[in-house]
Amino acid sequence: MKTQQNKNSHQNKSRHWKIKAGVAAGLLAGAGHALAVEPVGDEPAEPATAAAERLPSDGSLPSVTVTATRRSASLQSVPLAVSVVSGEQLELSNRTSIDTVVQEIPSANFRQQGGNKDTTVFVRGIGTISTSPGVEPTVSTVVDGVVYARPGQATIDLLDIDRIEVLRGPQGTLFGKNASSGVLNIISRAPTDQFTGYVDAAAYTGHERRVRAGVSGALQPGVLRASINAVYADYDGNVTNVHAGGGKVNGYERRGVRGRLDITPNADTDIVLIADYLKAESSPTQTAYKQTSAPFAQALLPAVAGRENRQVNFDLENAVDDTSKGVSAQVNWRRNGYTLTSITAWRAWDNDQHTTTSAIGNSAEAARVTSAFPGTRDIGTLEFTQASQEFRIASPKIELSDLGAIDYVAGLYYLHGKDRETYQRIVTTAAVNSGRADYGIRSDSYAAFGEGTFHFSPTWRAIGGARWTRDELEYDHLRTSTQSSAFAGVQPGTQSAGSTDEKAWSGRLGLQHDFAPTATAYATWSRGYKGPAYNVFFNMLPRDTLALAPETSNSVELGFKGSAFARRLTLNAALFHTDYSNYQANFYDTVAGAVVTRLVNAGDVSTRGLELDVTARPTTQLTVTAAAAWTDAQVDNFNCPPAAAAASCNLNGKTLPFAPRFKGFLRAGYAVPLASGHDLNFSADYTYQSRTQYDLFQAADAIQPGYGIVNASVELAQVAQGWRIALVGKNLANKSYATNLISSTGYVHRVVPRDDSRYFGLTARKEF
Repeated sequence: MKTQQNKNSHQNKSRHWKIKAGVAAGLLAGAGHALAVEPVGDEPAEPATAAAERLPSDGSLPSVTVTATRRSASLQSVPLAVSVVSGEQLELSNRTSIDTVVQEIPSANFRQQGGNKDTTVFVRGIGTISTSPGVEPTVSTVVDGVVYARPGQATIDLLDIDRIEVLRGPQGTLFGKNASSGVLNIISRAPTDQFTGYVDAAAYTGHERRVRAGVSGALQPGVLRASINAVYADYDGNVTNVHAGGGKVNGYERRGVRGRLDITPNADTDIVLIADYLKAESSPTQTAYKQTSAPFAQALLPAVAGRENRQVNFDLENAVDDTSKGVSAQVNWRRNGYTLTSITAWRAWDNDQHTTTSAIGNSAEAARVTSAFPGTRDIGTLEFTQASQEFRIASPKIELSDLGAIDYVAGLYYLHGKDRETYQRIVTTAAVNSGRADYGIRSDSYAAFGEGTFHFSPTWRAIGGARWTRDELEYDHLRTSTQSSAFAGVQPGTQSAGSTDEKAWSGRLGLQHDFAPTATAYATWSRGYKGPAYNVFFNMLPRDTLALAPETSNSVELGFKGSAFARRLTLNAALFHTDYSNYQANFYDTVAGAVVTRLVNAGDVSTRGLELDVTARPTTQLTVTAAAAWTDAQVDNFNCPPAAAAASCNLNGKTLPFAPRFKGFLRAGYAVPLASGHDLNFSADYTYQSRTQYDLFQAADAIQPGYGIVNASVELAQVAQGWRIALVGKNLANKSYATNLISSTGYVHRVVPRDDSRYFGLTARKEF
């Protein structure tokens, strides 16, 4: 129960928030009248890549199409907060995976710890921290209409991407699965009508290379189009293993292929078949950031803990192998203005990892390994498959006599997932002991959904939608151990199994008004839902056998979108407040001297803030893009688990992890046409993130101070001949930072990002 002080604090914050909301609503309304110049409604729209490749010659900004409402629409017309990043721009910026994409999206952050299975995306300060296969992510990843049930599936490489749409806030109506905080909607490029091809390559200091190639075109004009793209990339890494026989670590090797076939048997039918295969081998490595004991410092030598430490002393380097593959078929059938859509998909994800959970490897050298600082080695395998089916209908605008008009999207959805994992931990002190767990999850999710827009005047629209979901979840778990009692990082043997099911409603209500042809504003209420969970992992204990209740969210959002000066300026703003109940979070206990996790319904949390996206093209040569997010994500009422061994549960009012109060992104591009017919393009961008706490339990050593990253590039291009070459500079100010800080007994680990120090690269592309 909250103390009276906490209650008063919460009431005061709510009162202040209501005042801020009222002021902001007034400002948005005023801005709506100020930006009244030209239409933003059903305007013709180009793919998002146009922003990077083909700026209109009249000096206006290109229109961007999004599918955030499950139908194609202009970004400036949809009543949702959406960020869009083009695939072409990501390639030029050497942002080829999800963890680097979030640098351009102030509302999003990325948590990385260990291999891909330990990754999490946060939107508006909310994300799920758990490696359990029995826990859904809070932010859903959708690729070409297919939901990826586990976030690690999408972290290998971004290949043949047209654009990434980040839908901010609960998306429980149309996207449903795993979308209580947001959606990463990834759209690949469609094959071209004319035969085209390309080869591009990039080389960066630090021995990083990337080569892509593809062909696209019509196999039968008007009926059959196809494309195939392949990628190979490798990187030695930016961390040095000083152990004998070591070398560079924290790198990767990736290779993959993606094929797409578009079939148009008649004017009313489109069929899209996609198959992909991506494989990655990596050596993710954390370095010692801080140490608090002399024995530990001695064990690290010759590596020395520090804020910019890029050295480790491992006898066995970390190795993670990922394979992601799948096929999908989308059929669109149009009749009398209606579009029926079917998306059938199957995917598989295999993950093998050999990692260390200590800072000193697994060596038996007496000078390094002691009972206080044991060496550990983890060996894990994961085999996951999913099958999904979605049926959807999108209506035309239906006139309702004098009442106005209505259009809607409705559908049915099913997803089946199956996960099998093994995990072994080898602990070396004076002797060698180990434990092994075999476990798995089966899940089934069923849903029916619909959302409609009622146009009751030319300038007013009402939005309403709902989704019914049924989740079925079951697990089994068996752990064996060489010891009958707990020892460092390993619990005694145990066996359990269980199942649960839940039904829930989510939905959205809203009102949208066009102040003028170029300015629209909206107010929406959304309810998000994340299904029940089991904390199934290596050190699962009998206390973890109870299912966690679903996590729900209620969100209010006020938004404005407008353009001005003959579409040379666009401005989008969103003000939001979201409350989460039964927040699913990891709780840390200390058992046998080692920290173990407990996934619990931690109570109530909330996030509130303001987001701005501005794009301006003051001249035909200069384009400026700016985005910013102010976010206040905090614990409102923490439920301390019974018999908790943690030192303190006093977290009310504390900041949620991976939720910087402010994050901003600024990019400027300047194009210079040369007399020779070439184009010289200059680009620079700056990302700033304020002080960020990486630990829910507010560890003082898990705070990343505020930092800014500067990048720049200069490109020479000849559009007519289809080639371009660019020099790219990353982190020009040479700012070292951490994307995660992990506190352990006696030391703190740092996750080292690729751009932890300054580096340069050369990219080239030839089209034919």
